[in-house]
Amino acid sequence: MEKTRNVARRFGKNERAVIFKGDCLDFLGTIADETVQLVVTSPPYNIGKKYEKKLKLEQYIEQQAAVIRESARVLKRTGSICWQVGNYVDNGSIIPLDTILYPLFTQNGLKMRNRIVWHFEHGLHCTKRFSGRYETIIWFTKSDDYVFDLDAVRVPQKYPGKKHFKGPRAGQYSCNPLGKNPGDVWVFPNVKNNHVEKTEHPCQFPIELVARLILSMTRRNDWVLDPFLGVGTSVVAAVLHGRRGAGSEISTDYVRIADERVRQAYKGSLRYRPMHRPVYDPKDAGHSLTQNPWDKLEYKKKQLALLETSARYEVEEQCE
Repeated sequence: MEKTRNVARRFGKNERAVIFKGDCLDFLGTIADETVQLVVTSPPYNIGKKYEKKLKLEQYIEQQAAVIRESARVLKRTGSICWQVGNYVDNGSIIPLDTILYPLFTQNGLKMRNRIVWHFEHGLHCTKRFSGRYETIIWFTKSDDYVFDLDAVRVPQKYPGKKHFKGPRAGQYSCNPLGKNPGDVWVFPNVKNNHVEKTEHPCQFPIELVARLILSMTRRNDWVLDPFLGVGTSVVAAVLHGRRGAGSEISTDYVRIADERVRQAYKGSLRYRPMHRPVYDPKDAGHSLTQNPWDKLEYKKKQLALLETSARYEVEEQCE
C-alpha cells in the first residue's frame, strides 16, 4: 500500500485521490477532454431515498443525459463507462433504468460491450411480486480500441484438473491455468448491516465489484472517475489497486466518510471484503438457523410413532 497521501478537493492531473464537495456537473466541467480511463458510478435510482430528491422520470432522464454527455467528453478513446443501475418504481410498476438510459449512451457515440447482472441474496421481501435480487451494470466503450485485461480478473476454474480427451492435445490440461472468464452474472454480497464495509449510506457499492471493473478496464496510474461518489467506494477501490481516483458528492456527511475511507485505504487499515472470497453459505457452514423447525417436529412425530409401536409389541409379547 502507498504511503498516506492527501485527498485533494479539486481535480489535478498530478493528484492521486480527489473528492469534490458539490454538484457532479460542476466537477466534470473542471476536467479536460479525454483524461479519464474509466467512469464507474451508481447514480441515484430516483426512488425517494433520503439522500436523493425524487424527480419525475422525464426530469431524471434529462439529468442523467447531461452527466452521461460530460462523462463521455472526459473519457479517453481507450476508456470505458460502467453505469450500475436498478429499477425505477412508479406506483408499483417496475421500469428497468438500464433500458431507459441505453439510448443516452449510444447518442454520445458509445458502444455497449456487456450488460452485467449483479446478483445478491439479501433485500426487501415483496408480497405482490417476486423479490428483486439483482441490478445491472451497463458497460460502454468510446471506441473499438479499448483496454480490457481479462487475466487480471479471472476466477477459479470449476474443474481445474480437466484434460483434453482426444486430438493432438490429448492428456493436456484443457483450462487456462489463470482461471476462467467470470462471465456476465456476478455474485457479490450487497452491503447490508452485517457487511464489513457498511457505512450509513443505504445503497453503497461493494469494493470487490468496483475492483473487478477497475482491474479489467484500467492500468496502473490511470484515472477512475465516479460522478455520484457516495461514501467513496470507487476512489477507495482505485487507491487499493494503484490507480488514481476522483469523484464528486453533494452530501457533507458522505464526503466526510469517503475522505476517511480513502485515508484508511492509503494506511492499509481499511476493513473490506477481499476479491475471490467465496460467498458465505450458511448451510455449508452448518448454521443452526438453516435447520427447518417444522422438519424437526415432523421427525419427532415419526420417532414417537415408532416408540408407541415398539411399546405395543412389548405389551402384546407379555400378554402371551
